[in-house]
Amino acid sequence: MAVIKPFRAVRPPKHLVGKIASKPYDVIDSEEARAEVVGNPYSFLHVVKSEVDCDPSVSLYDPQIYAKARANLESFIEKGYLVPDREPALFVYRHTWKGPKCPFPEGQTQTGVLGAFSCEEYQKGSIKKHEWTRRDKEDDRLNHILTTKAQTGLVFLAYKHQALLDTLVQETLRSEPEYRFSDELDVVHELFVVNDPKRIAAFQRAFEQLPELYIADGHHRSASSSRAQQSRKAANPRHTGEEEYNFFMAVAFPDNQLKILDYNRVVKDLNGRSEEDFLKAIQTNFSVQKAPNRPYRPLKKGEFGMYLGNQWYVLGAKPGSFPAEDPVKRLDVSILQENLLNPLLGIQDPRTDKRIHFVGGIRGLKELETLVDSGNWKVAFSMFPTSLEDLFAVADQGKTMPPKSTWFEPKLKSGLVVHFLDS
Repeated sequence: MAVIKPFRAVRPPKHLVGKIASKPYDVIDSEEARAEVVGNPYSFLHVVKSEVDCDPSVSLYDPQIYAKARANLESFIEKGYLVPDREPALFVYRHTWKGPKCPFPEGQTQTGVLGAFSCEEYQKGSIKKHEWTRRDKEDDRLNHILTTKAQTGLVFLAYKHQALLDTLVQETLRSEPEYRFSDELDVVHELFVVNDPKRIAAFQRAFEQLPELYIADGHHRSASSSRAQQSRKAANPRHTGEEEYNFFMAVAFPDNQLKILDYNRVVKDLNGRSEEDFLKAIQTNFSVQKAPNRPYRPLKKGEFGMYLGNQWYVLGAKPGSFPAEDPVKRLDVSILQENLLNPLLGIQDPRTDKRIHFVGGIRGLKELETLVDSGNWKVAFSMFPTSLEDLFAVADQGKTMPPKSTWFEPKLKSGLVVHFLDS
Protein backbone atom coordinates (compact mmCIF):
# COMPACT_ATOMS: atom_id res chain seq x y z
CA MET A 1 0.00 0.00 0.00
CA ALA A 2 1.46 3.34 -1.05
CA VAL A 3 1.10 6.29 1.29
CA ILE A 4 0.95 9.88 0.06
CA LYS A 5 0.46 12.86 2.36
CA PRO A 6 -0.35 16.51 1.61
CA PHE A 7 1.96 19.09 3.15
CA ARG A 8 2.22 22.82 3.63
CA ALA A 9 4.73 23.69 0.94
CA VAL A 10 6.93 26.74 0.92
CA ARG A 11 7.10 27.91 -2.68
CA PRO A 12 7.62 30.89 -5.03
CA PRO A 13 5.03 33.48 -5.96
CA LYS A 14 3.88 33.06 -9.55
CA HIS A 15 5.87 35.95 -10.99
CA LEU A 16 9.20 34.58 -9.69
CA VAL A 17 8.87 30.86 -10.32
CA GLY A 18 10.70 30.86 -13.65
CA LYS A 19 13.67 32.67 -12.12
CA ILE A 20 13.77 30.56 -8.97
CA ALA A 21 13.34 27.08 -10.47
CA SER A 22 16.75 25.46 -10.95
CA LYS A 23 18.36 22.26 -12.12
CA PRO A 24 18.70 19.53 -9.49
CA TYR A 25 21.89 19.73 -7.43
CA ASP A 26 23.31 16.50 -8.87
CA VAL A 27 23.17 17.26 -12.60
CA ILE A 28 25.35 20.37 -12.46
CA ASP A 29 28.83 20.87 -11.02
CA SER A 30 29.99 23.80 -8.90
CA GLU A 31 31.62 25.68 -11.78
CA GLU A 32 28.49 25.40 -13.92
CA ALA A 33 26.33 26.47 -10.96
CA ARG A 34 28.47 29.56 -10.33
CA ALA A 35 28.00 30.56 -13.96
CA GLU A 36 24.23 30.01 -13.83
CA VAL A 37 23.63 32.23 -10.80
CA VAL A 38 25.43 35.23 -12.29
CA GLY A 39 22.83 37.96 -12.56
CA ASN A 40 20.10 35.83 -10.97
CA PRO A 41 19.83 36.29 -7.20
CA TYR A 42 16.57 34.31 -7.29
CA SER A 43 18.06 31.02 -8.51
CA PHE A 44 17.39 28.13 -6.15
CA LEU A 45 20.97 27.01 -6.79
CA HIS A 46 21.81 29.45 -3.97
CA VAL A 47 20.13 26.88 -1.72
CA VAL A 48 20.83 23.48 -3.30
CA LYS A 49 24.36 24.42 -4.48
CA SER A 50 25.19 26.98 -1.82
CA GLU A 51 28.92 26.74 -2.55
CA VAL A 52 28.18 29.34 -5.26
CA ASP A 53 28.15 31.89 -2.42
CA CYS A 54 31.27 30.56 -0.67
CA ASP A 55 34.96 30.78 -1.53
CA PRO A 56 35.89 28.12 -4.10
CA SER A 57 38.63 26.89 -1.77
CA VAL A 58 36.04 25.69 0.76
CA SER A 59 35.33 21.95 0.65
CA LEU A 60 31.89 21.04 -0.65
CA TYR A 61 31.38 19.06 2.57
CA ASP A 62 32.45 21.81 4.94
CA PRO A 63 29.82 22.76 7.57
CA GLN A 64 29.82 26.34 6.32
CA ILE A 65 28.42 25.14 2.98
CA TYR A 66 25.36 23.74 4.74
CA ALA A 67 25.09 26.77 7.01
CA LYS A 68 25.09 28.99 3.94
CA ALA A 69 22.29 26.88 2.43
CA ARG A 70 20.25 27.41 5.59
CA ALA A 71 20.96 31.16 5.60
CA ASN A 72 20.03 31.48 1.93
CA LEU A 73 16.81 29.53 2.43
CA GLU A 74 15.84 31.78 5.33
CA SER A 75 16.73 34.83 3.26
CA PHE A 76 14.54 33.64 0.39
CA ILE A 77 11.60 33.42 2.79
CA GLU A 78 12.33 36.79 4.41
CA LYS A 79 12.54 38.48 0.98
CA GLY A 80 9.33 36.85 -0.24
CA TYR A 81 11.03 34.71 -2.86
CA LEU A 82 9.42 31.74 -1.12
CA VAL A 83 6.04 31.90 0.62
CA PRO A 84 4.48 29.30 2.97
CA ASP A 85 1.17 27.83 1.86
CA ARG A 86 -1.74 28.39 4.23
CA GLU A 87 -2.99 24.81 4.03
CA PRO A 88 -1.68 21.35 3.16
CA ALA A 89 -1.88 20.35 -0.47
CA LEU A 90 -0.91 17.79 -3.06
CA PHE A 91 0.22 18.90 -6.50
CA VAL A 92 0.06 17.61 -10.06
CA TYR A 93 3.30 18.27 -11.97
CA ARG A 94 3.28 18.09 -15.78
CA HIS A 95 6.19 18.23 -18.23
CA THR A 96 5.62 18.86 -21.92
CA TRP A 97 8.61 18.65 -24.24
CA LYS A 98 8.53 19.11 -28.00
CA GLY A 99 10.70 20.71 -30.63
CA PRO A 100 14.34 20.46 -31.73
CA LYS A 101 15.80 20.22 -28.21
CA CYS A 102 13.70 17.18 -27.33
CA PRO A 103 15.58 13.88 -27.86
CA PHE A 104 12.34 11.98 -28.42
CA PRO A 105 11.08 12.40 -32.01
CA GLU A 106 7.43 12.22 -30.96
CA GLY A 107 7.88 14.58 -28.01
CA GLN A 108 7.37 13.78 -24.36
CA THR A 109 4.61 14.53 -21.89
CA GLN A 110 4.58 13.09 -18.39
CA THR A 111 2.32 13.99 -15.50
CA GLY A 112 2.88 12.99 -11.89
CA VAL A 113 1.47 13.54 -8.41
CA LEU A 114 3.66 15.50 -6.01
CA GLY A 115 3.34 14.95 -2.29
CA ALA A 116 5.07 13.62 0.81
CA PHE A 117 5.86 9.90 0.84
CA SER A 118 6.59 7.64 3.78
CA CYS A 119 10.17 7.08 4.95
CA GLU A 120 8.90 4.01 6.79
CA GLU A 121 7.58 2.53 3.53
CA TYR A 122 10.99 3.21 1.99
CA GLN A 123 12.70 1.46 4.90
CA LYS A 124 10.37 -1.55 4.63
CA GLY A 125 10.98 -1.86 0.89
CA SER A 126 7.54 -0.87 -0.36
CA ILE A 127 9.29 1.99 -2.13
CA LYS A 128 11.79 -0.03 -4.12
CA LYS A 129 15.37 0.82 -5.07
CA HIS A 130 17.46 -0.30 -8.02
CA GLU A 131 20.78 1.47 -7.37
CA TRP A 132 23.52 1.43 -4.76
CA THR A 133 24.11 4.73 -3.01
CA ARG A 134 27.48 6.13 -1.99
CA ARG A 135 27.88 6.94 1.68
CA ASP A 136 29.70 10.23 1.04
CA LYS A 137 26.89 11.44 -1.23
CA GLU A 138 24.28 10.34 1.30
CA ASP A 139 26.16 12.21 4.03
CA ASP A 140 26.20 15.35 1.90
CA ARG A 141 22.42 15.44 1.45
CA LEU A 142 21.84 14.32 5.02
CA ASN A 143 23.83 17.28 6.32
CA HIS A 144 21.99 19.56 3.91
CA ILE A 145 18.59 18.31 5.13
CA LEU A 146 19.43 18.42 8.84
CA THR A 147 21.01 21.88 8.63
CA THR A 148 18.29 23.49 6.50
CA LYS A 149 15.61 21.43 8.30
CA ALA A 150 14.04 20.96 4.90
CA GLN A 151 13.96 18.79 1.81
CA THR A 152 14.78 21.03 -1.13
CA GLY A 153 14.93 18.50 -3.99
CA LEU A 154 12.34 16.15 -5.43
CA VAL A 155 12.65 12.37 -5.66
CA PHE A 156 11.42 10.90 -8.98
CA LEU A 157 9.13 7.88 -8.37
CA ALA A 158 7.37 5.55 -10.80
CA TYR A 159 4.34 3.33 -10.41
CA LYS A 160 2.52 0.83 -12.61
CA HIS A 161 -0.24 2.88 -14.17
CA GLN A 162 -3.69 2.75 -12.65
CA ALA A 163 -7.03 3.88 -14.14
CA LEU A 164 -8.27 5.61 -10.98
CA LEU A 165 -5.16 7.76 -10.65
CA ASP A 166 -5.27 8.53 -14.38
CA THR A 167 -8.82 9.85 -13.96
CA LEU A 168 -7.99 11.98 -10.92
CA VAL A 169 -4.97 13.49 -12.66
CA GLN A 170 -6.91 14.26 -15.84
CA GLU A 171 -9.65 15.94 -13.84
CA THR A 172 -7.04 18.12 -12.12
CA LEU A 173 -5.50 19.11 -15.45
CA ARG A 174 -8.80 20.72 -16.46
CA SER A 175 -8.14 23.49 -13.94
CA GLU A 176 -5.71 26.38 -14.39
CA PRO A 177 -2.11 25.66 -13.41
CA GLU A 178 -0.60 27.55 -10.51
CA TYR A 179 2.68 27.73 -12.44
CA ARG A 180 3.51 27.51 -16.10
CA PHE A 181 6.98 28.29 -17.46
CA SER A 182 9.55 27.02 -19.97
CA ASP A 183 13.15 26.17 -19.16
CA GLU A 184 16.43 26.30 -21.11
CA LEU A 185 15.57 23.08 -22.97
CA ASP A 186 12.10 24.36 -23.94
CA VAL A 187 10.45 21.97 -21.50
CA VAL A 188 7.14 23.42 -20.29
CA HIS A 189 6.65 22.88 -16.55
CA GLU A 190 3.17 23.15 -15.04
CA LEU A 191 2.15 22.75 -11.42
CA PHE A 192 -1.49 22.34 -10.33
CA VAL A 193 -2.56 22.68 -6.69
CA VAL A 194 -4.87 20.11 -5.10
CA ASN A 195 -6.01 21.51 -1.75
CA ASP A 196 -9.65 20.43 -1.54
CA PRO A 197 -9.84 17.85 1.30
CA LYS A 198 -12.16 15.57 -0.66
CA ARG A 199 -9.88 15.58 -3.70
CA ILE A 200 -6.86 14.92 -1.50
CA ALA A 201 -8.64 11.97 0.12
CA ALA A 202 -9.49 10.59 -3.34
CA PHE A 203 -5.84 10.71 -4.37
CA GLN A 204 -4.83 9.04 -1.11
CA ARG A 205 -7.32 6.20 -1.64
CA ALA A 206 -6.02 5.69 -5.17
CA PHE A 207 -2.43 5.49 -3.94
CA GLU A 208 -3.45 2.98 -1.27
CA GLN A 209 -4.34 0.61 -4.12
CA LEU A 210 -0.76 0.67 -5.43
CA PRO A 211 1.21 -2.27 -4.00
CA GLU A 212 4.57 -0.55 -4.46
CA LEU A 213 6.40 2.47 -5.78
CA TYR A 214 9.78 2.52 -7.52
CA ILE A 215 12.58 5.07 -7.27
CA ALA A 216 13.39 6.09 -10.83
CA ASP A 217 15.80 8.90 -9.94
CA GLY A 218 16.87 10.34 -6.60
CA HIS A 219 18.28 7.40 -4.66
CA HIS A 220 20.59 9.63 -2.63
CA ARG A 221 17.81 12.10 -1.83
CA SER A 222 15.51 9.34 -0.60
CA ALA A 223 18.28 7.58 1.37
CA SER A 224 19.34 10.80 3.09
CA SER A 225 15.72 11.68 3.92
CA SER A 226 15.34 8.23 5.50
CA ARG A 227 18.46 8.75 7.58
CA ALA A 228 17.26 12.21 8.61
CA GLN A 229 13.98 10.64 9.74
CA GLN A 230 15.85 8.08 11.85
CA SER A 231 17.98 10.82 13.39
CA ARG A 232 15.00 13.01 14.26
CA LYS A 233 13.01 10.01 15.53
CA ALA A 234 15.83 8.99 17.88
CA ALA A 235 16.03 12.53 19.27
CA ASN A 236 12.27 12.88 19.84
CA PRO A 237 10.93 11.08 22.94
CA ARG A 238 7.39 12.00 21.85
CA HIS A 239 7.72 10.61 18.33
CA THR A 240 4.34 9.61 16.85
CA GLY A 241 5.15 8.80 13.23
CA GLU A 242 3.01 11.67 11.95
CA GLU A 243 5.69 14.38 12.15
CA GLU A 244 6.74 15.95 8.86
CA TYR A 245 10.22 14.46 9.15
CA ASN A 246 8.67 11.02 8.62
CA PHE A 247 7.97 11.86 4.99
CA PHE A 248 10.02 12.85 1.96
CA MET A 249 9.02 14.99 -0.98
CA ALA A 250 8.62 13.25 -4.34
CA VAL A 251 6.67 13.13 -7.60
CA ALA A 252 5.17 9.79 -8.69
CA PHE A 253 4.68 9.21 -12.43
CA PRO A 254 2.87 6.33 -14.19
CA ASP A 255 5.17 3.95 -16.02
CA ASN A 256 3.34 4.26 -19.36
CA GLN A 257 4.35 7.93 -19.61
CA LEU A 258 8.05 7.60 -18.79
CA LYS A 259 10.99 7.25 -21.14
CA ILE A 260 14.60 6.40 -20.41
CA LEU A 261 17.48 7.78 -22.45
CA ASP A 262 20.69 5.95 -23.24
CA TYR A 263 23.64 6.31 -20.84
CA ASN A 264 26.80 5.99 -22.91
CA ARG A 265 30.45 5.24 -22.11
CA VAL A 266 33.90 6.48 -23.18
CA VAL A 267 37.21 4.92 -22.14
CA LYS A 268 40.68 6.51 -22.00
CA ASP A 269 42.74 3.73 -23.65
CA LEU A 270 42.68 0.16 -24.98
CA ASN A 271 44.49 -1.30 -21.97
CA GLY A 272 47.74 -1.85 -23.89
CA ARG A 273 46.11 -3.34 -27.00
CA SER A 274 46.39 -2.07 -30.56
CA GLU A 275 43.16 -1.24 -32.37
CA GLU A 276 43.55 -4.36 -34.51
CA ASP A 277 44.09 -6.65 -31.51
CA PHE A 278 41.20 -5.03 -29.67
CA LEU A 279 38.80 -5.60 -32.59
CA LYS A 280 39.85 -9.25 -32.74
CA ALA A 281 39.43 -9.75 -28.99
CA ILE A 282 35.90 -8.30 -29.04
CA GLN A 283 34.76 -11.02 -31.43
CA THR A 284 34.83 -13.69 -28.73
CA ASN A 285 31.55 -12.43 -27.29
CA PHE A 286 30.29 -9.99 -29.92
CA SER A 287 29.62 -9.90 -33.62
CA VAL A 288 31.39 -6.90 -35.16
CA GLN A 289 30.61 -5.03 -38.36
CA LYS A 290 31.07 -1.51 -39.66
CA ALA A 291 28.07 0.70 -38.93
CA PRO A 292 25.80 1.75 -41.83
CA ASN A 293 25.68 5.34 -40.57
CA ARG A 294 27.37 7.68 -38.13
CA PRO A 295 26.98 8.30 -35.31
CA TYR A 296 25.43 4.91 -34.72
CA ARG A 297 22.46 4.53 -32.37
CA PRO A 298 21.68 0.92 -31.35
CA LEU A 299 18.29 -0.30 -32.56
CA LYS A 300 17.56 -3.07 -30.06
CA LYS A 301 18.61 -4.73 -26.82
CA GLY A 302 21.90 -6.57 -27.06
CA GLU A 303 23.25 -4.18 -29.68
CA PHE A 304 25.95 -1.56 -29.11
CA GLY A 305 27.57 1.19 -31.14
CA MET A 306 31.35 1.57 -30.86
CA TYR A 307 33.40 4.54 -32.08
CA LEU A 308 37.09 3.78 -32.57
CA GLY A 309 39.68 5.23 -34.94
CA ASN A 310 37.18 7.52 -36.68
CA GLN A 311 34.96 4.54 -37.48
CA TRP A 312 31.62 3.46 -36.01
CA TYR A 313 30.98 -0.25 -35.53
CA VAL A 314 27.91 -2.29 -34.59
CA LEU A 315 28.49 -4.85 -31.84
CA GLY A 316 25.97 -7.62 -31.21
CA ALA A 317 26.06 -9.69 -28.03
CA LYS A 318 26.35 -13.37 -28.98
CA PRO A 319 23.75 -15.80 -27.60
CA GLY A 320 25.09 -17.64 -24.57
CA SER A 321 27.57 -14.91 -23.68
CA PHE A 322 25.37 -13.79 -20.77
CA PRO A 323 22.75 -15.41 -18.47
CA ALA A 324 19.47 -14.37 -20.09
CA GLU A 325 17.40 -15.37 -17.04
CA ASP A 326 19.20 -13.01 -14.64
CA PRO A 327 17.46 -9.57 -14.50
CA VAL A 328 20.75 -7.76 -13.78
CA LYS A 329 23.26 -9.71 -15.89
CA ARG A 330 21.03 -9.60 -18.98
CA LEU A 331 21.04 -5.78 -18.96
CA ASP A 332 23.05 -4.25 -21.80
CA VAL A 333 25.12 -2.26 -19.32
CA SER A 334 26.03 -5.54 -17.58
CA ILE A 335 26.79 -7.36 -20.84
CA LEU A 336 29.17 -4.60 -21.92
CA GLN A 337 30.80 -4.45 -18.50
CA GLU A 338 31.27 -8.20 -18.01
CA ASN A 339 32.20 -9.15 -21.58
CA LEU A 340 34.25 -6.15 -22.70
CA LEU A 341 34.97 -3.32 -20.29
CA ASN A 342 36.29 -5.53 -17.49
CA PRO A 343 38.07 -8.41 -19.28
CA LEU A 344 39.44 -6.44 -22.23
CA LEU A 345 39.81 -2.86 -21.02
CA GLY A 346 40.50 -3.57 -17.34
CA ILE A 347 37.60 -1.48 -16.00
CA GLN A 348 36.94 -3.55 -12.87
CA ASP A 349 34.89 -1.02 -10.91
CA PRO A 350 33.18 1.57 -13.12
CA ARG A 351 32.10 3.48 -10.00
CA THR A 352 35.67 4.45 -9.14
CA ASP A 353 37.83 3.89 -12.24
CA LYS A 354 39.00 7.22 -13.69
CA ARG A 355 39.59 5.64 -17.10
CA ILE A 356 35.85 5.52 -17.84
CA HIS A 357 33.45 8.41 -18.26
CA PHE A 358 29.65 8.32 -18.61
CA VAL A 359 27.75 10.52 -21.04
CA GLY A 360 24.00 10.98 -20.57
CA GLY A 361 21.91 10.60 -23.70
CA ILE A 362 20.69 14.18 -23.44
CA ARG A 363 24.12 15.24 -24.74
CA GLY A 364 23.66 13.28 -27.98
CA LEU A 365 25.90 10.79 -29.77
CA LYS A 366 27.95 13.55 -31.40
CA GLU A 367 29.38 14.19 -27.94
CA LEU A 368 30.96 10.72 -28.06
CA GLU A 369 32.69 11.55 -31.34
CA THR A 370 33.88 14.88 -29.96
CA LEU A 371 35.41 13.25 -26.88
CA VAL A 372 37.23 10.53 -28.84
CA ASP A 373 38.34 12.90 -31.61
CA SER A 374 39.85 15.20 -28.98
CA GLY A 375 42.49 12.54 -28.28
CA ASN A 376 41.69 12.47 -24.57
CA TRP A 377 39.53 9.35 -24.94
CA LYS A 378 40.19 6.33 -27.13
CA VAL A 379 36.90 4.49 -27.60
CA ALA A 380 33.20 5.22 -27.06
CA PHE A 381 30.16 2.97 -26.73
CA SER A 382 26.58 4.00 -27.49
CA MET A 383 23.92 2.06 -25.60
CA PHE A 384 20.33 0.99 -26.20
CA PRO A 385 18.26 2.53 -23.36
CA THR A 386 17.42 0.36 -20.38
CA SER A 387 13.68 -0.32 -20.26
CA LEU A 388 11.40 0.52 -17.37
CA GLU A 389 10.34 -3.12 -17.33
CA ASP A 390 13.96 -4.10 -16.67
CA LEU A 391 14.16 -1.53 -13.88
CA PHE A 392 11.03 -2.97 -12.24
CA ALA A 393 12.30 -6.55 -12.62
CA VAL A 394 15.59 -5.70 -10.89
CA ALA A 395 13.88 -3.78 -8.08
CA ASP A 396 11.25 -6.49 -7.56
CA GLN A 397 14.01 -9.02 -6.88
CA GLY A 398 15.74 -6.67 -4.45
CA LYS A 399 18.77 -6.37 -6.71
CA THR A 400 20.67 -3.35 -7.99
CA MET A 401 21.65 -2.20 -11.44
CA PRO A 402 25.22 -1.36 -12.46
CA PRO A 403 26.08 2.33 -12.13
CA LYS A 404 24.82 4.73 -14.78
CA SER A 405 22.18 2.38 -16.15
CA THR A 406 19.34 4.88 -16.61
CA TRP A 407 18.97 8.53 -17.58
CA PHE A 408 15.50 10.02 -17.16
CA GLU A 409 14.43 13.20 -18.92
CA PRO A 410 13.08 15.76 -18.43
CA LYS A 411 14.48 16.47 -14.98
CA LEU A 412 12.38 17.70 -12.07
CA LYS A 413 13.08 21.31 -11.20
CA SER A 414 14.22 22.29 -7.71
CA GLY A 415 12.67 25.28 -5.98
CA LEU A 416 9.05 24.74 -7.01
CA VAL A 417 8.20 23.42 -3.55
CA VAL A 418 10.11 23.00 -0.30
CA HIS A 419 9.14 20.53 2.40
CA PHE A 420 10.19 21.48 5.95
CA LEU A 421 10.84 18.75 8.53
CA ASP A 422 8.71 20.58 11.09
CA SER A 423 5.15 21.75 10.60
